[in-house]
Amino acid sequence: MSDVEDKIKEEIAENKILIYGKGTKAAPQCGFTAETVQFFNKYGYPFEVVNCLEDMEKREALSKMTNWPTLPKVFIDGKFYGDTDILDEM
Repeated sequence: MSDVEDKIKEEIAENKILIYGKGTKAAPQCGFTAETVQFFNKYGYPFEVVNCLEDMEKREALSKMTNWPTLPKVFIDGKFYGDTDILDEM
């Protein structure tokens, strides 16, 4: 396992809800990340966002680990749920 994958697993373990997206919690840089951030803000869920635009190696490792090519990637309680489309099911 690479150092990047170890760091990703650590980030996931440290946060009940973690979003890997484009941009930050305060300034999402794509519509899908913005929609995901708005969803969790609307319901008051505590969450964090990791900006994958700043780290292409992390973005590639996440795609490999999840077998999911797109962002954002939503993790809840350490489990990968998918992207913005999963919000409709919640």
